[in-house]
Amino acid sequence: MKTSTFAALSASALAAGGCRSWSPPRTNVAFRIRSGSGGAPPARSTTALPSAAVEESAAATYADPSRYLSDHPSNNVPPHIAALVGKGLHARPDHPIGIVRAKIQEYFASQPHEYAIYDAEDPIVTTTQCFDDLRIPPDHPGRSPSDTYYLDDGTLLRTHTSAHQSEHLRAGGDAFLCAGDVYRRDEIDASHYPAFHQLEGVRLFPKEEMAGAEGLSGEEWTTSPECRAVGEDLKATLEGLMDHLFGETEKKWSEDYFPFTSPSYELEIKYEGEWLEVLGCGVVHEEVLAMADRADRRGWAFGLGLERLAMILFEIPDIRLFWTDDERFSSQFEEGKISKFVPYSKYPPVYKDIAFWIPEDFVENDFFELARGVAGDIVERMEMIDEFTNPKKGKTSKCYRITYRSMDRSLTNEEIDALQDELREKAEGLGVEVR
Repeated sequence: MKTSTFAALSASALAAGGCRSWSPPRTNVAFRIRSGSGGAPPARSTTALPSAAVEESAAATYADPSRYLSDHPSNNVPPHIAALVGKGLHARPDHPIGIVRAKIQEYFASQPHEYAIYDAEDPIVTTTQCFDDLRIPPDHPGRSPSDTYYLDDGTLLRTHTSAHQSEHLRAGGDAFLCAGDVYRRDEIDASHYPAFHQLEGVRLFPKEEMAGAEGLSGEEWTTSPECRAVGEDLKATLEGLMDHLFGETEKKWSEDYFPFTSPSYELEIKYEGEWLEVLGCGVVHEEVLAMADRADRRGWAFGLGLERLAMILFEIPDIRLFWTDDERFSSQFEEGKISKFVPYSKYPPVYKDIAFWIPEDFVENDFFELARGVAGDIVERMEMIDEFTNPKKGKTSKCYRITYRSMDRSLTNEEIDALQDELREKAEGLGVEVR
């Protein structure tokens, strides 16, 4: 299951797991969240519109599929993905994603520092924002069109909320949270979906607290007492967040790798007897700060996946449920409350297999994306069940089993056969030879 860009890049960079210019102006309103004297956090305020109005206005702007679809040769955003943008699940106070987001912001409101809140930003970003500013190299697999939805050569649907980090730092931000929907092409199963939500946090320390590290770089910086102090503050902050969400729980830290933090860490918690990875984090890399014109500052950053936390807290078994309009789902949740999801139906699956000879440049994510385009959310799972190479032909064959299941009705063999025939026909456009 995806957690955050921290997790995704760790997976890609070490083996775990991903812009262009836009037309309408970016909606980039920051709200301030301050610690109160106890209880619920104070209402957020801004000199412009109130939070709900800003979020609603932004959603209306972003929920326009024509913004993301074009005939540009590099555009690989399919209609079913364009239709998801602007749903604003993280902004809905009675939706599991929105409830988790609000609880995280509630926790940071209790902290002794003031955090700006960004949760209505344009999902279209540039490659510079999404990759270059974060030290993600040009050959990183997360930049490939097989992993990322491009609108043209220089712009894309953000693959992580970290894409907004440098712009907020450059604008003078010292502490902020950024939440939003992100998009990545991926495998198909109950814990993966091409659209999901992340929340990112950044805090820079006052210059006077880091005075002893002035002029230090590289290993001298990462082994300094000041760097250790930043890391210790980060860990204490995030351990407090986990206790706020899950109750007091056992935790363990491990070292990790992310291009944009050094040192980097991964946090696991023990929840109901199992160890669960919940987030990645680290001390913001010196080069990231320098590129954001903040070379004179030090700080930390973290990122987490809201779906992952919501699936654990609400016991939601299938990530597709977050996107349903079925009242049997939405009526179970209430603003500010964690409640266990009660399954309302379990319709039988329909299994279909498809096998084909693959070309040398076959990309599995392209096939998964094709299946989503043909059958939408009734594709519950796709898994390779057989692979062999014919030594005489020098060709490799793969066989995939597709699980079709609707969350709100029974499927018929006839309708699935029609979808399977369409998939077989369209798969040939990937250069495969259907068997």
